[in-house]
Amino acid sequence: MLDRKNKNREKDREKARRFAALNRRARHDYFITDTVEAGIVLTGTEVKSLRLGQASIQESYAGPKQGELYLFNAYIPEYKLAGPHLQHETHRPRKLLLHKREMGRLMGAVKREGVTLVPLALYFNRRGMAKLELGLAKGKHKADKRAAIKKRDWERDRARIMREKGRGK
Repeated sequence: MLDRKNKNREKDREKARRFAALNRRARHDYFITDTVEAGIVLTGTEVKSLRLGQASIQESYAGPKQGELYLFNAYIPEYKLAGPHLQHETHRPRKLLLHKREMGRLMGAVKREGVTLVPLALYFNRRGMAKLELGLAKGKHKADKRAAIKKRDWERDRARIMREKGRGK
């Protein structure tokens, strides 16, 4: 009985983590050393637009502004069903909600180590709150990207070879 409850909880968590936007390119372009979940301050029309899954965080980044962390250059389109006076600005800076210690640690790492804060995913948690997954990222060089592609191709080829050997028996 206990196992069934745990399985149901896992399924609920998977269902609940509905992605509004993903940044797949970030893992290709950067070494992600650490990830942090942050809340994000949004207006009503932004939330409705996110629920439709039309946002883009490909070119966005997080950084300090007036002692707080903000998400810059994230695109959340206007919500078409709302009137013109309720619309939001599509590329406005959005405040990120973190504990002071987390914020200090992230801003210190950005200043000291020369890393950047890259958004990896924008999603709704189990309670329906919009969350942003941030990654502490260090840029990859072209050779690193090539090596990652080569390794991924080899893994794919190896899996194919193993499958074919299994069928031959």
